[in-house]
Amino acid sequence: MTALEEMLAGADALIFDCDGTLVNSCPVYSVAWTAGFALSGVIMDVGWYEARNGLSEHVLMDQFEHEHRVVLDRVNVVGTMRRYYLDHLTANLQEIAAVTEIVRRFAGKLPMAVASGGSREIVTSSLDALNLTKHFDKLITIDDVGVPKPEPDLFLAAAKFLGVAPERCLVFEDSPQGIEAARRASMSVIDVAHLLINPSREFTSRCGVHLK
Repeated sequence: MTALEEMLAGADALIFDCDGTLVNSCPVYSVAWTAGFALSGVIMDVGWYEARNGLSEHVLMDQFEHEHRVVLDRVNVVGTMRRYYLDHLTANLQEIAAVTEIVRRFAGKLPMAVASGGSREIVTSSLDALNLTKHFDKLITIDDVGVPKPEPDLFLAAAKFLGVAPERCLVFEDSPQGIEAARRASMSVIDVAHLLINPSREFTSRCGVHLK
């Protein structure tokens, strides 16, 4: 039995991050954040965003303001970003099959939730677009908790809803702050950037990369 299978066998519930874990949203977000940040007069470098993929909206804007010495109209930046994301969603969003295979395998067998630092509007639209929402018992977003990762609040809220002790939950995450949040919640966590699906296929969810 592989390490992954051992961890799955020992879990009473599965909790998944969304962006970069269930869906490859980085290319869509890159376009959307470029449009949002352009309102400040600064054109975002795509590589700058890729290095910060997975940060919550306000943490990302904090860093943009600090590094580019601008003050953002955050309401308009976020509104523009979300509109661009939703407009480009259908044509450009793809599921990350190595992870969604696990979702479909355990749907109806184990309690499952999504715990994402993204907004409810974007998380729900992304999962709906790929017909994934139906597999989860609950979607927890930053709108529900208000505290971004690496704080454990999102994961703890998911475990509470599922009625499973945190130490019996297995988390799938792709970002350092998400992995840290899972650990702070006393949950087992799989870094999907190094998830071995089978001996001949290694999965990474980093921006723009799927399977190799």
